[in-house]
Amino acid sequence: MDVRADRFADDGILPDDTELVPIHDREYRVRAYRLAADRILIRGAVRDQKPPGLYIAHDPEPITVHHMVVELEVAFPTLMIEKASVVFETFPHSTCSGITEHYRKLEGVSIARGYSNRVRELFGGPRGCTHTTALLLAMGPVAVQCAWSMRTFDIPEGDEPALRMGFGRDPDDQSWKMNIGTCHEWAEGGPAYERAASGAAWGVPVFMRDRAASFGLELGEMP
Repeated sequence: MDVRADRFADDGILPDDTELVPIHDREYRVRAYRLAADRILIRGAVRDQKPPGLYIAHDPEPITVHHMVVELEVAFPTLMIEKASVVFETFPHSTCSGITEHYRKLEGVSIARGYSNRVRELFGGPRGCTHTTALLLAMGPVAVQCAWSMRTFDIPEGDEPALRMGFGRDPDDQSWKMNIGTCHEWAEGGPAYERAASGAAWGVPVFMRDRAASFGLELGEMP
């Protein structure tokens, strides 16, 4: 199975802005890796840049003002953080990086339900770095998104294009409950909630139907 990192799309995801004058760029990048059948590495970075020439006349290069990197080793399927590290690559004050060891308090925290509130409790406001904490809040959902991805490694690849995502659901699997209240689909009584609570299969997501069709695979629709 060819899952090299250099095959991700690298084009911009914002609308075209060639007619606008930029004054700041913030970039988040979060990527997850399968370390083993029971372990995931979540690696994230946040970077703030000012455009060329804004702060120093005729400077041809952008200036990086913040660049923080976070690595979390997460147990699977429990999604418990077992190792956490933070590195400050670029920062404005000489004492900024003194807070990095504080983020070791993430170890032992569940990255599933309740994670965002716990991050704010531990590192919100003067208890942490605002940029690192914002990054951590973006990293949590990525770990949850890895559940299906981790399970596909147990599905045979075969010789021809075929769907490798299992959309049926074990009625005894209650992991869907971590989604309750996270969005309008998963509000109590919402569409996704009602399907899961009734024991129905997940169905085929919208993003997968068009891609599967390009291989001649006919799939049902997400209810």
